[in-house]
Amino acid sequence: MIRRATVLFLAALLPLLAGAGQAQAVGYRYWSFWERNGTAWTYATQGPSLARPADGDVQGFRFSVSENSADAAKPRGTADFDTICVKTPARDGEKRVALVIDFGTPADAPSGETPPTGRTACAQVPEDATTAEVLASVAKPLRYDANALLCAIAGYPEKGCGEQVTPEKNSTPTTSPKSGPSIGLIGGIAAVALLAAAAIWQVRRRA
Repeated sequence: MIRRATVLFLAALLPLLAGAGQAQAVGYRYWSFWERNGTAWTYATQGPSLARPADGDVQGFRFSVSENSADAAKPRGTADFDTICVKTPARDGEKRVALVIDFGTPADAPSGETPPTGRTACAQVPEDATTAEVLASVAKPLRYDANALLCAIAGYPEKGCGEQVTPEKNSTPTTSPKSGPSIGLIGGIAAVALLAAAAIWQVRRRA
């Protein structure tokens, strides 16, 4: 009976110990870059400074907090080339690229900032222009960091660039995790230990 009580104690303790080794998921606040493929958005495989869209392409940018490209939020709003570029006639030697710029939600905004209303634009640029040049022609000022990461479109956000944020409150930067178990974990283990001790005492008393 004592052995059985010990096994039950360990069984209750294992989930708590397993939880202690799991790192808390974090996200990053940044501008993601998208390309329109038919009727769907796909995460761009190249950065804006390398991508060279063709005439008639639709590209999008979305400001949000996400862990990685798999869960990144897609641009919202109209994403149809004919609708966005209806008032921009074609010209020889130039291309037209439709842009969807989504400044995100208040929940994803840095502390003290409010996201502007999303907008679309039809950029008419030289045929060899990159996406970065396309964007600069319709949404200045742009801001980049030392590693050429796009930090701001049309001046938003005013500061910050790809910073890490906590999942509980996106506006608060994360700090390095402290080593050792949390207070909650210690309390849970203590509670399970007391229950196990009580069960063993009852078994011995009856014996």
